[in-house]
Amino acid sequence: MAGYQPWRHGNITRSQAEDLLSKAARDGSFLIRDSESIQGAYALCEDYLSALQASEGVPIRFFSTLSELVEAYYSPNMGLVTHLQFSVQREEEVEEEPEPNNLPPQLPPRNFPANDVKESDSNTSEQACKSLSDTYLMRLQHMDMSTIPEEYQMAIQEYFRTSVCLDVEQMQNGNPNLPGLKKLIMMICKNLHSEISRILPALEVFQRVLDQQLSPGIGHFPKQVSADSCQSAKSAVFELVGYDGGHPKSLIPIVIFEVKQESLGISTRMILKVDVESGKLYFKKSKDGPEDKYFVHNKILQLVKSQKMHAKLVIVVETEKEKIQRKEFVFDDTKKREGFCQLLQQMKNKHSEKPEPDMISVFLGTWNMGNAGPPNNISSWFQCKGQGKTLDDTADHIPHDIYVIGTQEDPLGEREWADTVKSVLRNVTNISFKQVAIHTLWNIRIMVLAKPEHENRISHVFSDSVKTGIANTLGNKGAVGVSFMFNGTSFGFVNSHLTSGSEKKLRRNQNYISILRFLNLGDKKLNPFDITHRFTHLFWLGDLNYRVEFQSTEAEYMVTKIKQQQYQELLNKDQLSMEKNDGKVFLHFDEEEITFAPTYRFERDTREKYAYTKAKATGTKYNLPSWCDRVLRKSYPLVHVACQAYGCTNDIMTSDHSPVFASFEVGVASQFVSKQDSAPQGGIQIMNCLATLLTKSKTKFFIEYHSSCLEKTVKTSEGENTENSDGSIKVLFSNQVKLTPIISDPEYLLDQHILICVKSTDCDESYGEGCVALRAAQFCYTEFQITLTHHGEKTGTLTGGIQLHTSEGKTTEKLYGESRKPHIQPTKHSLYLRKAFYFYYVLFYSLSRFHQSGKR
Repeated sequence: MAGYQPWRHGNITRSQAEDLLSKAARDGSFLIRDSESIQGAYALCEDYLSALQASEGVPIRFFSTLSELVEAYYSPNMGLVTHLQFSVQREEEVEEEPEPNNLPPQLPPRNFPANDVKESDSNTSEQACKSLSDTYLMRLQHMDMSTIPEEYQMAIQEYFRTSVCLDVEQMQNGNPNLPGLKKLIMMICKNLHSEISRILPALEVFQRVLDQQLSPGIGHFPKQVSADSCQSAKSAVFELVGYDGGHPKSLIPIVIFEVKQESLGISTRMILKVDVESGKLYFKKSKDGPEDKYFVHNKILQLVKSQKMHAKLVIVVETEKEKIQRKEFVFDDTKKREGFCQLLQQMKNKHSEKPEPDMISVFLGTWNMGNAGPPNNISSWFQCKGQGKTLDDTADHIPHDIYVIGTQEDPLGEREWADTVKSVLRNVTNISFKQVAIHTLWNIRIMVLAKPEHENRISHVFSDSVKTGIANTLGNKGAVGVSFMFNGTSFGFVNSHLTSGSEKKLRRNQNYISILRFLNLGDKKLNPFDITHRFTHLFWLGDLNYRVEFQSTEAEYMVTKIKQQQYQELLNKDQLSMEKNDGKVFLHFDEEEITFAPTYRFERDTREKYAYTKAKATGTKYNLPSWCDRVLRKSYPLVHVACQAYGCTNDIMTSDHSPVFASFEVGVASQFVSKQDSAPQGGIQIMNCLATLLTKSKTKFFIEYHSSCLEKTVKTSEGENTENSDGSIKVLFSNQVKLTPIISDPEYLLDQHILICVKSTDCDESYGEGCVALRAAQFCYTEFQITLTHHGEKTGTLTGGIQLHTSEGKTTEKLYGESRKPHIQPTKHSLYLRKAFYFYYVLFYSLSRFHQSGKR
């Protein structure tokens, strides 16, 4: 029995175990699976009268192996309701075939362990660390250091002797800053910065001399040449010494919009000129005419987008006499209106007196590179140019705050790819972006870059990977992820490459569940929650490999529809959309509408022809045109997130996939410091909770409340179970629970969320998780209903009521509004109207939920 273990099922979920036991339909049927809540532990699942049950008061016994435990409990009267009798055997899994060109990349010759190897044995780790230190010191002995000052020689030797291992440990823990290396470089370069300070003024004087306009009659030196030459010289100095020049900000040129102004039913042509750098919006009657007037950034109070006319915009401004004016304009199209709004948003951010931003822009890009290097120019990808929902030309040069780039079948090394992307962004935005993290699993890679000014706002950086290739041991398929905090907001990013093949949809679903269960990102205190609940904003991108389910004989028909840009019939057969709608994968994730052509499978070096047949030894394989490359997101309730772009490029053709881009406007919370010295203690009350759980377990349950805004995790008392006729269980938690926040200021609390976990009392295992936004209870007691999920599956629902008690204080208006329109400092009247509208919305929502639940 010790060798063959048919009852051992590995890492299946609890619901899968229940299904297998129900199919067996015999008392005493059992299986053993890996515990979902405690790593390295196991769960013994037994069927008794269609219910999972264990007796109370059974003494603890210890066994050296699982086989001994099972053999012992085959005997009756061992404390189980019925002894083990029939083992439920594993359902054999069909493995995917290995694909060509997906072998692990060759590793460079090294005689020390790679940084991303996780050492479980501390002795082994210490030996590896000593080996690493000795290797570097040995290499150093063979170097010619005769020209290096003695103090620098000593510093380098000391670093390899004492600090390199600490830096490796920091990197393994998700901290890319490497304090030891940073200290060494600062010591070596301390005189270099003074040289830069001495050289730069000379370059700037030279540039100012060339920039001044010459008198008529004097020969002209081309202004553009002089400006570009000086800028190139300055950039060359910065790049040569690795200095960012105090993070020079991108200069956004003046942009002009031709619009129609609506006044008293009369339409007249107008010119709007946006000068982001000076913080002014000019109104002109003609392109070459004088400016009628301008408004400074802090006098532009509000932008109101018309929902009926998508090109119409109302600008609310404050005049010199503190009067409020509404100016209505109609743009040429929606993209122009969005470009104008983004420029004004950039102006407000640039000149804002707030110390911290409350909204940032995030770019996400995914590209299966097809094991081929990139072409010389990939800037269209980062400027969101091509097909689909794209940015207007007036806004495509505005830099994003964060860039997240996911690649699959990436043949480049980390350093080479990072340098390539940074160079492209420097050319497009004139900014040297900082690398937050980079993580690679074979040829799957994720990289995160951020503006230099955000460097101190980003913390708690973690990265991880999960293999889902053959037998979940090969990394040709799988996922890599990065998470971090941006001030008070948590972000998670996952780049995955799932199983290929039109017929392997179920295998892809299994890949997704495995990644959810085993990708270890975010706050480790949130152990009961998978990654779909750990982050304010979670973005999932990659080559997900879901196909369009048409017959191979319909390939030419599909191509005809694509050329006509008639995508809806094809999208109706998109596997990802169908599986998502059935609740099998990406539950509660959102995806922007797809308005671009399928991104796979093209003939290389052209985007005019799909290569949908592939000759193999077993016959012809069909890869019908499909939207394999996707970007999805999941955010906490009542937070601001708006998609600005979602599409693919037309001009990057080295791979059989087209790169996909997406950009989002995302609300963020500040690291809050209360303005009140002695604020009264606030409170959060949660009451009348009723959970409906889709399980046959007869255990008792309790609720755990988690949040970074709470002093501690709070547990409820045991709930009262009631069985439903459909096999589910209702659990009533009648006691009122009071949660104590660490800060009671409303400006802080309204940005917070409470994570809820329903657990069993006998094994502390989660039966469902969900999230409630405190902003929902901003004005009064509010009822809520949330869906409970566990490892991507719906496990039930939870209803209840929440009431928020805060200290007296005025909340600061955001640059974005709750209605997800880009509001900018609304007037008092509009604020009152918004609050009234929100109150009635919450009331209507509560009443509708009350009605649906069948109460009267």
